[in-house]
Parts: sequence; structure tokens; C-alpha cells
Amino acid sequence: MSLTAAQRLELEPLVTPRLGAYVPILPTEKQAAALCIGARELFYGGAAGGGKSDYLLAAALQYVDVSGYTALVLRRTFAQLSKGGGLLERSHQWLGPTDAKWNGLERTWTFPSGARIEFGQLQHEHTKFDYQSAQYQFVGFDELTHFSETQYKYVGFSRVRRVIGLEVPLRTRSASNPGGLGHDWVKRRCITERKQNGCVYLPAKLTDNPHLSREEYAAGLMHLDPVTREQLLNGDWTARALGGFFRREWFPLEEAAPAEGSAVRYWDLAGTDPKPGTDPDWTVGCRMRKRRGPVPFLIDDVARFRSEPAETEDRLVATARHDGAKITQWIEQEPGASGKFMANALRTRLHEDVGCPVRIDRPTGSKRERARPLASRAHAGEVALADGGTWISEFLDEFDAFGPECPHDDQVDAASGAMKASTTAWGWDRILEGASDGASAA
Repeated sequence: MSLTAAQRLELEPLVTPRLGAYVPILPTEKQAAALCIGARELFYGGAAGGGKSDYLLAAALQYVDVSGYTALVLRRTFAQLSKGGGLLERSHQWLGPTDAKWNGLERTWTFPSGARIEFGQLQHEHTKFDYQSAQYQFVGFDELTHFSETQYKYVGFSRVRRVIGLEVPLRTRSASNPGGLGHDWVKRRCITERKQNGCVYLPAKLTDNPHLSREEYAAGLMHLDPVTREQLLNGDWTARALGGFFRREWFPLEEAAPAEGSAVRYWDLAGTDPKPGTDPDWTVGCRMRKRRGPVPFLIDDVARFRSEPAETEDRLVATARHDGAKITQWIEQEPGASGKFMANALRTRLHEDVGCPVRIDRPTGSKRERARPLASRAHAGEVALADGGTWISEFLDEFDAFGPECPHDDQVDAASGAMKASTTAWGWDRILEGASDGASAA
């Protein structure tokens, strides 16, 4: 049965998204569907390349012709928001040629109607209270798994409201790939329990985006480990690498606080610059604090990089200089003459350039044996992570995956070494130049 002209006219708004002059792209079918859905909460997620960022920006722009409309678009940090190809750069590509006005200080676009789109961040848990007096009709979270559930609920719901007479819908929108710090809560709230929570889930994959060179992008994803590849290529929320030795929920997040207690940074060294088609180890420096209280250990920074030996040394020294001369730098000595030479060279340079205490550690036993004290303390709830660090997501992913099949364990090694240094009596109480505990120090 064919539709009458009147029926077509009635149905057209339901299948045609409200866009306007400020959205210069032709939405894909999935994007158009998401832009038509008027639900209070919608999660657009899944594979990489599904057009998530374009969707979020287009959704924020749907009502900028209405006076009084205000939208907020969030990433976890301003660095993520401002990176090449990110939402902020895309907004300038879309809106720069139009009559919208940009305020760089406030990171806000203002439109002739008086409507506004703000770009913000929630780096720390307490940053959510920066929006305490704000009022938005749209809040969009880009890469939702980078946020905590409490941040999402507070800003995405308590800040979304409107005055009487403002004829725009109230919307909380988000997009994300699987994986990351918030994988579990996002999967639970937006996918497995979405009906109970009233959340609409619209999965999008690379195949849904005709504007991307799909074959080339998919070929690039083939270089990733199987779990990450399944998460990004197919948007598989069940793909998780679980090694069984650690669990991410053992590491609670703490709000950043003034530094307290003693601190060490333990370095697990690597000196290989990644070449195309290779996946070498990382140099990792884990900084751990020991303080009083029920959670005596706090990991508050993880430095992680891959580079040639000379650059590795420079970056390590720069990190130690930022730590300050009071923090002991522990260097894990790799087996063989070259490992001993590199450790001693670093000790000499750290003494000369930073003036900090330096300890060289020659670990014994398997990686699992060395990680066992850290696992025991973490399982007991005695190890926290300082919230807001951009390193946290990859840190927890590696701990989840730690086991025989784990492609990298450098962060586990560095954190295990930091725990050893933190619980060794002379490591805390006898910071003496040249001290030694026999087999494990030099």
C-alpha cells in the first residue's frame, strides 16, 4: 500500500533529521537515524570510524537557531578535545566560514540567535562541580568510556534543563568505542541495562560510514592485538583481554590531593623506537606514594614512551627533574653488560642533572612472582590511582590483560617495582647514597 501525499508529509519529520545551515555534511543512515530520535538519553557507539564525532557535533548544532538554546560538548581533557581531527578542530572547519562567532577564552561558539555551544572537559572527578550553576539543553560526551559514571550522571542529567517556553528537547548524547577506564559501566548502563535506564543504543560500525576509506582503515587496524582490533573494528563490547592475575576494580580512583608521604618512581627500561609493523616494549616510570591511612599506596603518575636510547635517557631525566630532587628514582637493570652500562649511565646523569637519590635494582624471579605483592595489596584495597591522569585507561587495560598472552607488561613491571621500593625498609627510611640490599640493589 503506497502512502498518500498527506501521509508522506506527516512522516517526513520522523525520518529526516533537523539540521539547518550549520551542518555541512550529509549524514549517514545511522547518523540520520540518531539525529531523528528524540529520546532523553542516547548512546551512539561501537567501532572506530563509525562517524561518532560528526554525529555528536551535528546533534549539538540541531537547535542553534533557537534563542536561549545552549549545548555542552565534553572530552575528558582539553588536550583530547584539541587534538588534530578532534571535535574542536572539526567545529572550526564547519563553523569558521559561517556567521557563528568563536570565543577562544571561553571555548564557545555563539550564533546570531543567541544560542551557544560550549566545549569543556572533566579531567578530575571534582571538575564536574565547575558546571554546578550551568544550564544546558544538550550535553554530549565524546569517548564516554574515558569518563566516570558519576561525572556522566551529574553533568549529563542534573545540568540538563530548560526554562518554561524554551521549545527544544532535553538531550544527553554520548559516543564511544569499547575499552578504556569506563568500559564496564558504559556497557552496563547503555547496552545490557539500557531498557531499564531508558537509554537508546545505536551501534555504528566502519561499514556504516561511506565517507571513510574503509579498506585502508581496516587494514591499519589489522596491526593491533586481537582484543583491541575486535573492539575498534567490530565494536565488540564483549572483547576483553583478561589475564586473571589483576582486576581493574581493585584500583579505586582518588581525587587529586596535595602530595603527601614519601614517593619513589620505578623505571622499567626499553630503548627501541617503534618502526612500521613492529610493536616494541615501552619505557615506563611509575611514581608511587606511601602515606598513612587505610589506602597507604597511591600511584599518582605513570610516564610511558617508546624511543631510541638517547631520547629515552633525555625523557627519563626530564621526568625526574619534574618530580624533584626529593623523589628517589629506581632503575631496573636489564641482564647483561649493556643493561649494567645503561643503568649506571642513567644513575650518573640523574645525580649530576637532577641531584636526586638513585637506586639500581636487579630483580629476580618471574614477572608473576614480582607482581604478587602488588596484586596482594591491590586485592586488599590498599592501592589507589590518582584520578584525572590520561595514563589510567591504558594502565588498567594492561593490568586486566596481564598474563602469558599479554602483549605488553611494562606498566605492571614498573608498578611492581615501585611497590617493592615502597615496602623495602631502606627504600623509605634509609635513603643513603650507595646503600645496598645485596641481591637486588647496586
